[in-house]
Amino acid sequence: MMFDLTGRTALVTGATGGIGGAIAQALHAQGATVAISGTRREALDALAGKLGERVHVLPCNLSEAAEVEALVPSAEKAMGQVDILIANAGIGTTTDAAELDAAEVARIFGVNVIGAASSVAAVVPEMVKRGSGQLVAISSIAAYRGLPKSASYGASKAALSSFFESLRLDLQPKGIEVTIIHPGFIKTPLTAGRKAQMPYLMELDYAVKKIIHAIEKKRKSYAFPWQLASIVRLGMLMPNALYDRLASRRSYRE
Repeated sequence: MMFDLTGRTALVTGATGGIGGAIAQALHAQGATVAISGTRREALDALAGKLGERVHVLPCNLSEAAEVEALVPSAEKAMGQVDILIANAGIGTTTDAAELDAAEVARIFGVNVIGAASSVAAVVPEMVKRGSGQLVAISSIAAYRGLPKSASYGASKAALSSFFESLRLDLQPKGIEVTIIHPGFIKTPLTAGRKAQMPYLMELDYAVKKIIHAIEKKRKSYAFPWQLASIVRLGMLMPNALYDRLASRRSYRE
């Protein structure tokens, strides 16, 4: 990859492993100074030890308002400014609607949506002052239509995508780029234990290369792999009765 980020800075949430950790490594490899955030200090320290220089460890639980409030100022103090925010942190559970738990829904939205929104709210003022910056949301193909046993997760990703799309419309004239990433199924610890066969399952390294390329090109929205993205987009055009019949046959989150 020829994406030169020398002298640039990035804050990556949810960087304790999986997609977030791999994105942080890729940005660092391109020359960026990175601030890595997440709930597990030991995992962040291990990643920092692997990266060496130009890395700052900033533990943060995005469901805790006080910790989120301190995250961006800590990143700006450590790096001078935040050029790229990667809103990657996300959680999800496999829950049948008959067993829906309101507290669980609130917890998922608290991290996936409110946590991301809080980090954006903290970083945007300085970006607006400079007239530059990039906000990146790691959403999901699950944002497009409802899936079985995925009400909380899918709805939170739909909200995240819509939130960042509105941000893009407001912030583009101010010089700030907004990129929304909609990945399909990726081999991470989060998907490793699932019994269901996940279509077009991607290796982590391949997926991260796609994500970094989209960030470099400042894509407004990017869904991949194209095969799965095409199927999902087709689903958006289906009549509800047909979609219900097809989508209810299988849950990919088990």
